[in-house]
Amino acid sequence: MPDLRQLSRQFPHAGRLQAIVLRPARDMPALSVARALAVADRGLQGDRSAARASTRPGGGKRQVTLLQAEHLPLLAAWTGLAHIAPTLLRRNLVVEGLNLVAARTLFADQPLQLHIGAAVVLQLTGPCDPCSKMETTLGPGGYNALRGHGGMTARVLRGGEIAVGDAVRVEPAAPGA
Repeated sequence: MPDLRQLSRQFPHAGRLQAIVLRPARDMPALSVARALAVADRGLQGDRSAARASTRPGGGKRQVTLLQAEHLPLLAAWTGLAHIAPTLLRRNLVVEGLNLVAARTLFADQPLQLHIGAAVVLQLTGPCDPCSKMETTLGPGGYNALRGHGGMTARVLRGGEIAVGDAVRVEPAAPGA
């Protein structure tokens, strides 16, 4: 019988990148794009987080934000909206078919990494809590609807191009990484 350390490294299959969202500036509309360039220790080129990361040691923990695609219908139901576009929630990457919370390292000596497409490697760094603007964006109760379902933050360990439809896999980090 596998123990918890072994179980935390096993995923049934890869997920898929459903959407890529860039936020050019604070309070500016987010843009849905088909492709983006992930820059190591910075974030996604064209996103405001990448510009901010250059001023933080190591680029910071919130270079990229990710959202679970399966949470979008739940959020819509909880807020009474027919549909919620990923751009409204301002998370960079929407991933379907993979539990993002489980992809975060459970044991410090056993790091996990998120591989997107052929080149990009991310390290999940924590939950992405909603901001108070979600109350205006989603309507009364929008902030609380998003609590616990706001996604994850990540650091870009290895950059490269990503595209909607790319596979998203969880893999153990290479020894010494």
